[in-house]
Amino acid sequence: MLYAIIGEDVPNSLEQRLAARPAHLNRLQELQNQGKLVLAGPFPAIDSDNPGTSGFTGSLIVAEFANLDEAKNWADADPYLAAGVYAGVSVKPFKKVFPS
Repeated sequence: MLYAIIGEDVPNSLEQRLAARPAHLNRLQELQNQGKLVLAGPFPAIDSDNPGTSGFTGSLIVAEFANLDEAKNWADADPYLAAGVYAGVSVKPFKKVFPS
């Protein structure tokens, strides 16, 4: 089943985010290599693809996991959480409707 993982950044998290980004991306690459990643990306803090020093307010990952517990365990091990980028993470079952 698919799960949406939503990370909410702490204020002014850009420095911590940039430091932890390589490890975060490596985990996403693993999901992609396994064919489980649907999409992933950050929420810019301003209306721009490149928010510069404004940074980001969080991230969204949609990926396939065997069950909710597996998705939560994966999310709890995110380097952004360990680095203090995320104030919190929520994991919800997700039903993809479009594109079909």
